[in-house]
Amino acid sequence: MQPFLIYNTLTHQKELFKPITPDHVGMYVCGPTVYGDAHLGHARPAITFDVLFRYLQHVGYKVRYVRNITDVGHLEHDADEGEDKIAKKARLEQLEPMEVAQYYTNRYHEAMDRLNVLRPSIEPHASGHIIEQIELVQKILDAGFAYVSNGSVYFDIRKYQEQTHKYGQLSGRVIDEMLATTRELDGQEEKRFAGDFALWKKASPEHIMRWPSPWSEGFPGWHAECTAMGTKYLGSPFDIHGGGMDLVFPHHESEIAQCVASTGHGPCKYWMHNNMITINGQKMGKSLGNFITLDEFFNGSHKHPESGEEMLAQPYSPMTIRFFILQAHYRSTVDFSNDALIAAEKGYNRLIQAAKLLDSLQPSKSSSIDVSGYRQKCYDAMNDDMNTPIVISHLFDAARVINTVNDHKATLIQSDIDELKEVFHTFVFEVMGLRDEAICDNTALIDGLMQMILDVRSAAKANKDWTTSDKIRDNLSALGIAVKDGKDGATWEMK
Repeated sequence: MQPFLIYNTLTHQKELFKPITPDHVGMYVCGPTVYGDAHLGHARPAITFDVLFRYLQHVGYKVRYVRNITDVGHLEHDADEGEDKIAKKARLEQLEPMEVAQYYTNRYHEAMDRLNVLRPSIEPHASGHIIEQIELVQKILDAGFAYVSNGSVYFDIRKYQEQTHKYGQLSGRVIDEMLATTRELDGQEEKRFAGDFALWKKASPEHIMRWPSPWSEGFPGWHAECTAMGTKYLGSPFDIHGGGMDLVFPHHESEIAQCVASTGHGPCKYWMHNNMITINGQKMGKSLGNFITLDEFFNGSHKHPESGEEMLAQPYSPMTIRFFILQAHYRSTVDFSNDALIAAEKGYNRLIQAAKLLDSLQPSKSSSIDVSGYRQKCYDAMNDDMNTPIVISHLFDAARVINTVNDHKATLIQSDIDELKEVFHTFVFEVMGLRDEAICDNTALIDGLMQMILDVRSAAKANKDWTTSDKIRDNLSALGIAVKDGKDGATWEMK
């Protein structure tokens, strides 16, 4: 395997990747809190770590990829007070909390499938691992780094810092600064220090989601789930922990503290964080109300919440969104604009058209262009902290060669054409995870096939071939498809 460098947020430098167990990689990535539709900000970590997952497998590693579903414990303020985000949604819509969680989990999966994001090896739910989280809390209590207060359990940051000097090592936060900047919240008087975070929260009488524990009937703190589930499925420590940069503090910083307190060491060897999607320089997020859902991108409709102005100039396909995210390095910010997405659409189409042209190129007896270096250049870019924009630039160079040969302004022998086919197959489709939407979009394919069938039926009716016309209608009906004849022609719908 070639040397693979990744940027470790913990050490603030690129490091040579060496898995703890040779040829095996354990990777944990923080997944969504499922109380609303996935937006562009959710797409970035999903696509970033999908490419990492794909590449590690491509170069020969056996990867166990764990990405969680947060369906309990994530409170409104991303701290320790307020209402559970899912429980609040359930109350407003008069549904069961798990009904809300399941609905938006399904919606998340549908969106990720359209973006061609591979499913993880394991997708644990926080609500399914309450026992493991209670056990984690008890270990931290036994180690003396937590305290019980009014039925809730809080992590004692000052005591942890006195003994380990590790709190803030990931984010660079300093406890004295935290004390000065942490805002007061209802219930803060339960804590010895404003920066202490909840490991277990006692449920108020109106709180819907609750479980029995040694301390109270309540629910786990937001940070506990990832520590408990990462350890359960990947061991301790594991290789890579990923997520968005907005999770560095407090979520990932607290994960480190929990793990050190309960095991004596951090949860992982490498921390990887993707940067944010922004709108006019501000982070896109549900809590800020400035997000655009993926479905809105796909159908091209989203109005500004205040002005009512249409934000999207046109619909953008899933592969356009994927290409838009990959054309920037994962550690850089990406600012949303229609111009940037339209440019991404053109770039994506350019690569796909070049891939198609490869099948029609006619080999010559000699090559006038050297194409031998593209494969290694792409590997070099991926091995340099997963530099997808540099990979794309090399692929664009290769596309120019393909177009030049197609225009009969250069020549390639068959082995060079085969080399370019391998480069495109490996890096466009396998590693970058792009696909040709013209042949892979099932919706477009079904619509096209149905239109062909209706055209055949229309021709039969025009020829007064009622037997064929009725047979097509009846056979479609048996498949659950209703055909409706109207003055403007026939339409169809699923029954």
